[in-house]
Amino acid sequence: MPRDVSLSDVKDLVGQEIGVSDWITVDQTMIDTFADATNDHQFIHTDPERAAAESPFGGTIAHGFLTLSLLSAMNYSAVPRIREQTMGLNYGFDKIRFGSPVRAGRRVRAHFTLTEARFRGASMLMVTYDVMMEIESEKKPALTATWSTIIQFDPKDRPPEA
Repeated sequence: MPRDVSLSDVKDLVGQEIGVSDWITVDQTMIDTFADATNDHQFIHTDPERAAAESPFGGTIAHGFLTLSLLSAMNYSAVPRIREQTMGLNYGFDKIRFGSPVRAGRRVRAHFTLTEARFRGASMLMVTYDVMMEIESEKKPALTATWSTIIQFDPKDRPPEA
């Protein structure tokens, strides 16, 4: 997949897997930092000894919202940039499912399939992806989601056929 595409070529990519992200290791430091940022210090995330003894996971696991938040970095490493883009905005998620917990120390990566690209107004393109985040060496994904973002561009760059 090319690292960048033109605005006029995006619609040709609909239906294709357009990228697979780099692997990210979700270590205990990352989990603890996220716990501090969100004030979610549940022991299954932050207490390795207690989580090993009292949880069914055999140790600590990442917060679901931590795994979800990694999609931004994964998108950046996997999805081709649109040359005419001036800014990107999250629009939202239509569906998020957390399939399997991410244990501390595991690596995850995401697969992005472009499912829709439609122009909105003179200077916006809404793109929607089906995303699947895999956990290295596990069968069930960490999460699946349908994610929409808005690509902002200068109206003069809008393709004539759009």
